[in-house]
Amino acid sequence: MAKTVLELKNVNKTFGKRKVIDNISLDVKEGEIYGFLGPNGSGKTTTIKMILRMIDLDSGEIRVNGYDTKKEFEKAMECIGAIVENPDMYKYMSGIDNLKLHARIRNIDQKRIQEVLELVELKDRAKDKVGKYSLGMKQRLGLALTLLHKPKVLILDEPTNGLDPAGIKKLRDILKEISHKKGVAVFVSSHILSEMQLMCDKVAVIDNGKLMKVEEITHSQEKVEKLEIRVKETEKTMNILKEKFNIESNLIENNIEITVQTEEVPKIIKELAIADVEISAVIPKEHTLEEIFFDATEGGKKDE
Repeated sequence: MAKTVLELKNVNKTFGKRKVIDNISLDVKEGEIYGFLGPNGSGKTTTIKMILRMIDLDSGEIRVNGYDTKKEFEKAMECIGAIVENPDMYKYMSGIDNLKLHARIRNIDQKRIQEVLELVELKDRAKDKVGKYSLGMKQRLGLALTLLHKPKVLILDEPTNGLDPAGIKKLRDILKEISHKKGVAVFVSSHILSEMQLMCDKVAVIDNGKLMKVEEITHSQEKVEKLEIRVKETEKTMNILKEKFNIESNLIENNIEITVQTEEVPKIIKELAIADVEISAVIPKEHTLEEIFFDATEGGKKDE
């Protein structure tokens, strides 16, 4: 079982008379990309700032790699890499010189610089001045800075803001590499639901400071899928599904919905064709992150 490297237990925060974080508990495991979603003003950034001890929590407990952020602050922060606002870089210096400066400050082996440059795909542009970098390149250099000390947990607040589709995809691919192959836990907030659907392994939805839902994300490579089958002879089709495949089906607005192993789909279609069932469509039905989000937040409508 994967180790828990970020844990929040019954965390609360009040500003004046307003309770902005209400008894939140969650845990993030190594090698997991964990999305943190919510409408504007729901408490996402406040939670992240409490994890980083940029603001104090009123009550509860936050642990990073087993260390209490209040009682063992330095040890906890050594396990974290974070980008909350724009990364701190010198634009008149090259990318590699920025990394060398940070490596010297933290007493990090210079060999690590080449490793992170390769990881964020900036090796070929490492000697260019940061002022000439695109926004996507600057984000990736900021990511390289946070990875220098080999953190256990990477915390990112809206990392794809302002990036074009190509930049978003490249950042997504890099984060998957860091998480799934290097074992780093990535805790990321974003309002781009389609991107989070592609990137995350699990998501938590927060609204009005309360944790509304935590859900695993199903990706296209999963072996189980939900299908909608459109046919004229619904009763006959449902009987075949039950008798031949032992599949329970639901009839919704004259369409048959089933959940099956992906490998069974061609066999089902073939069997229905043999039985002279006229199939007009077979449509995959995904439980999208957008549905999860709006269901949890009752429409996601909230002002700052």
